[in-house]
Amino acid sequence: MRRFFYMMMTMILVCTAVFAQAARESTGDAAVPAAGSGGIRAEAADALPLRRLSLFSSGVGYFEHSGTVDGPATIALPFPAEAVNDVLKSLAINDPASASPQVSYPASDTLFRTLGSLKIDLSRNPGILGILENLRGEELEVSAPNPIRGRIVTVETRRTPADLRAGFPAGTETYLSLATPRGIRVINIKDIVSYAFINPAINADLERALDLLSESRNDGTRILTIGLNGNGSRPVSLSYVIPQAVWKVSYRLDLSGERPLLQGWAIIDNDGDTDWNGVELSLTAGRPVSFVQDLYSPYRLARPVLPLSIAGTAEARSHESGARYAAPLSEAAADTMEMSAPLFREEKALGGARAPSASPAPRMNVAGGLVDTARAAAAGDLFEFTLKNPVTLARRQSAMLPLVEGAVTAVKTLIFSGERAALYGTINPAAGAEITNITGMKLPAGPVTVYDGGTYAGDALLEFFPEEENRLISYGEDLSVSGGVTASFSRTVSAVTVSRGIMTVNRKQRHERTYTLRNASGEAKRVVVEHPITAGAVLAEPARAEEKTNALYRFIRELPAMGELTVAVREETPVTEQLRLAQFRPETFAAYIADREIPEGIRAALGAAVELRAKADEAAAALTEIETRRGGLIADQDRIRRNLEAAGNQTPQGQEYLRRLAELDAGIDAMAAQIEEAGKTARAARTAYEDYLNRMEL
Repeated sequence: MRRFFYMMMTMILVCTAVFAQAARESTGDAAVPAAGSGGIRAEAADALPLRRLSLFSSGVGYFEHSGTVDGPATIALPFPAEAVNDVLKSLAINDPASASPQVSYPASDTLFRTLGSLKIDLSRNPGILGILENLRGEELEVSAPNPIRGRIVTVETRRTPADLRAGFPAGTETYLSLATPRGIRVINIKDIVSYAFINPAINADLERALDLLSESRNDGTRILTIGLNGNGSRPVSLSYVIPQAVWKVSYRLDLSGERPLLQGWAIIDNDGDTDWNGVELSLTAGRPVSFVQDLYSPYRLARPVLPLSIAGTAEARSHESGARYAAPLSEAAADTMEMSAPLFREEKALGGARAPSASPAPRMNVAGGLVDTARAAAAGDLFEFTLKNPVTLARRQSAMLPLVEGAVTAVKTLIFSGERAALYGTINPAAGAEITNITGMKLPAGPVTVYDGGTYAGDALLEFFPEEENRLISYGEDLSVSGGVTASFSRTVSAVTVSRGIMTVNRKQRHERTYTLRNASGEAKRVVVEHPITAGAVLAEPARAEEKTNALYRFIRELPAMGELTVAVREETPVTEQLRLAQFRPETFAAYIADREIPEGIRAALGAAVELRAKADEAAAALTEIETRRGGLIADQDRIRRNLEAAGNQTPQGQEYLRRLAELDAGIDAMAAQIEEAGKTARAARTAYEDYLNRMEL
């Protein structure tokens, strides 16, 4: 298998060289590179060729050109329009002899504004009628079909009546009015064969506008012109970052040999229109911040319109007269005026301008050559792969380049997902391997093609893989092994305490899953059982897992040949309840007294509390019964009074009512003492019950 990898690598490298050679032969060595993903025109390509290229997994590329120039130099960089914002954000120039390099480029709306500034405005794609309307007053010669020369007065549209006999409906026709020496001539536009402007400036602007429109139909290229004003022969470099196709990586893992072999290939794309010839290529992986900001389009802000400060008249006002004081100036005031006098005299002598200072402020040095880039294998979270040999790749071509090759530690294993088993019932575990990165390199994420037994075994996915880290990959399913899961849930009381009328009950919620796997093959299997972690729970059985992730426990077990494996996993979640005993109903007390998980001493104490609660309830009921009877007597008394008022107290019936009222009054007075005594008894029973609850410490 190792020999197979070497042969495949050699074939791809040969194919890459053949494609590059064919591209050079088809385009010619002296061909001018077309605009594309970045490049330099032919006149500067020899001086500043592309030397270094770094492709990033974030979708950008770092291009670096370097070489030697002699004297002042002008370098033209063509870029696609969509890359100009990135170039303006990232372009760096390193020329030690140029104090003020200059970069110029056409603005994004240059074509529109340039067309609008010409005598013949084609910026809004006008028709011939719009052109003539905009040039009113200019001299024009038309053939209609005879030559007619005059100045444009107007272009107007007139309605034409319908000719029913000829079958023509009503419509419109356009006419051109020309002021000629013989008067105004009105010409139907449809009769005009040709137009010619007499003013040569208009004809020149027409040619220029057509040239601009013709040039604008290219591939969207924008030229950035860099002017270097240095003298002498010197090394110069420039660099920029522009959008570029993301480089990819794919792996091959051979599990057949004594030592598993991992081979990685980088897939790169030169999707621009510039050839890469002998470029030092680096492939950088990571997630740097990368964004596009519109620096190319001109921004114009709306500003407020304010009235002129010098305009307007002053408000008419009158002022009161005041007393005039003739007191002499103080010495301090006199000194102040005397010290100020020379300053005013000096400014007057200078015409109101402040005298220059003796030592001017130092000027900031903005000369080129102060920025120097450095190569690094690692910078923060980024890591870089630099290919050992220069890369040559023709435009619009892609290639596979060897990235990494080395032995890894790998152990074949089955991966049984408890989550999938809970969802789908009986499942087959994934066939996979546990690999350790001992290549000494950080490996980017990518697909892995797995070979085993000298043939293809399946495909896997590999996430970012740091050095010395273990990783599980799966590339198929083992149909000879099947398994399922059963789950249960229970709650048990672990501790109960009572203090100051509060009963605290500590419980444990137990989540149990039992995984059962069956092996129908004659070969023992290594199995990794993945158990999903229950939020808030702790692992109780087994005591520990071989591996833990943010969401999974992993248990490594051996599944015997033609045998069965059972893995029981129990997690426990502590739950605490705090209950106020004074709020318990009798049935609540009865439920906790009957619960055998509650300690015997606490159940006995709750039984005593129930007895006190019963006495308090009985005393309260007795008080309520007496108050109810007294309330009935008072109601009868009110009823009899109303009857007495109706019958009168002098009638026999009224006399009977008076007797009964007296009896009721005596009964009500006698019950007042009973109510007071029953109230004392009820309050005492309630106090005894509540004091007992508050004094409980168990």
